[in-house]
Amino acid sequence: MISSSSKWLRVFLAGAVLIAAALAALVFSGILPPYYDRAFSNDDFAEPVLDLRLVGFDELTGWLQDDPGPVLEAFVRSCAVFEAGDSQAPANPLERLGPGAEGMTLGGVNADWLRPCAEARALQVSAYGDPAVRRAALRAFFEFHFQPVAILKRRDPLPDGRARRAAPRIESTGVFTGYFEPAYEASRAPTETHTAPLYPRPDDLIEVDLGLFREELKGERIAGRIEGTRLTPYADHADINAGALEELEPIAWLDPNDLFFLQIQGSGRLVFGEDDVMRVGYAGQNGHAYTAIGRVMVRENIMPLEDVSMQSIREWLEKETPQIAQAMREENASYVFFRTLDDIPPSLGPLGAQGAPLTPGRSLAVDRRYHTLGAPVWVEIEPVPEAGENPIRRLMIAQDTGGAIRGPVRGDFYWGSGDEAGRIAGAMNAEGKMVVLLPRRLADRLKPPARMAAARSKAP
Repeated sequence: MISSSSKWLRVFLAGAVLIAAALAALVFSGILPPYYDRAFSNDDFAEPVLDLRLVGFDELTGWLQDDPGPVLEAFVRSCAVFEAGDSQAPANPLERLGPGAEGMTLGGVNADWLRPCAEARALQVSAYGDPAVRRAALRAFFEFHFQPVAILKRRDPLPDGRARRAAPRIESTGVFTGYFEPAYEASRAPTETHTAPLYPRPDDLIEVDLGLFREELKGERIAGRIEGTRLTPYADHADINAGALEELEPIAWLDPNDLFFLQIQGSGRLVFGEDDVMRVGYAGQNGHAYTAIGRVMVRENIMPLEDVSMQSIREWLEKETPQIAQAMREENASYVFFRTLDDIPPSLGPLGAQGAPLTPGRSLAVDRRYHTLGAPVWVEIEPVPEAGENPIRRLMIAQDTGGAIRGPVRGDFYWGSGDEAGRIAGAMNAEGKMVVLLPRRLADRLKPPARMAAARSKAP
């Protein structure tokens, strides 16, 4: 005879099986999402696109500990660019936020930045006897005039892929590298060691903003030279080394490896003698895509990815024969031209892409498709061992760009000038978060698409 408890157990198990089967059918049909995360790879998702989340200043870890004094001065220098332009002109003419962000802007027009700029100038000259009171006043300025917007990356599942029923992936971190203003020995004529010419911008180099011709190409540029009635590609790195510009008068002559790294940094100081120093800065680029030779070295099994740094690349180039080293440098077809910078005080950094002098530790290079030069940016970056054990949490100003700086959450941290700055910058390759501070006048008009609005509650 079957006991009543056994009957109830059978009924319970039968009910559980029916419920499980029903849930499995709902999950399989896509009506309910699975309760577990499958091990999908990035190949199962589309390329990342910009996503946003409005946040409060109380969500910025370290906000109350940062000293905004140095960044206020950097912001005021950028303000001169906003103030000099047409008030109704786009503050970021290269802005291209990508799919799903049509009609939205993070840059606005120059007029959106003028009130914060005017208040910043007034605050800059205000007298405060107590440094703590001044820091509090500067924080209050940013909190009153700006709205923090977390910059995120969103990957949607491919519609016909394995992850088609999975939720989109929201990524809050990206890569932050470093750069600096190097100082290299140079000569005004070729020598046994200074064999590489530092060229000025050629007169026949033509740069084209493709966004002027096609809206979908906004933010993209090419460069070339006119041959007959056609724009053709300009000479690449190897062609220039082979003498394509031999009729052009060099600014100076450098060691080939020094020139290569100077082109990566985009600016530097040339030392001809004890009291003979020339500052040079970016004047143009030949239009060819930038290739990181560190990636080439990894691909060719020269060194593992975790060992790649500016220092390790330089050590490899210097120990190889001149021919092998040159062939590796020429894997990067990009070539940078320079101009002399005679009007910048030694205490300030070189000019960034915005035209304002860079501030060590407070200037950031960004991708102009997403970010407006001159905008305050809060960063939270994992520790850089060469710079100390603590995370980097501070307010910076977007003031520069770089050929390798691509993506919404991607930054290049300007460390300053000299060997110590170079040591830190060359080793920096860290994960971090980015929050842009938009003028409230602009943020009030910010209406993210539905997919972005959803990220406000889902993003980490």
